Amino acid sequence: MSAVEERLAELGLKLPSVVPPLASYQPAVRSGSYVYTSGQLPMVDGALPATGKVGAEVSPERAKELSATCALNALAAVKSVIGDLDKIVRVVKVVGFVASAPDFTGQPAVVNGASELLGEVLGDKGVHARSAVGVAVLPIDAPVEVEIQVEVAD
Repeated sequence: MSAVEERLAELGLKLPSVVPPLASYQPAVRSGSYVYTSGQLPMVDGALPATGKVGAEVSPERAKELSATCALNALAAVKSVIGDLDKIVRVVKVVGFVASAPDFTGQPAVVNGASELLGEVLGDKGVHARSAVGVAVLPIDAPVEVEIQVEVAD
């Protein structure tokens, strides 16, 4: 077990299986020293635990939790490409999409769920640049979607 996966276990978390693509794409690809994930939904055991717009059907607090689930799914996608999460040099960028009710403006706080999980799991390697974007709708009515870009060692 890698040190990263040991840290996940200390936090009471387990790396899930890679979420199968919903369309024609790969969950993650490597280009040189970087791995780019596709947008990861907060799938748990093949299903969304919540659907709808944040600020309407989904509370910001629940959406923050779901954002962390997205980040965990992104780490699983990274592992599927590099084999060992200890090869992560650093998380370079996180982009979070939040399906938002028309008057909801708390997207950064929602995406903090992903950012905080990456920081807890990876320490300084998890510090990253980030965008948090409000959108009208996400695939299969997911409340949040997160993609990450990581630098990896050979």
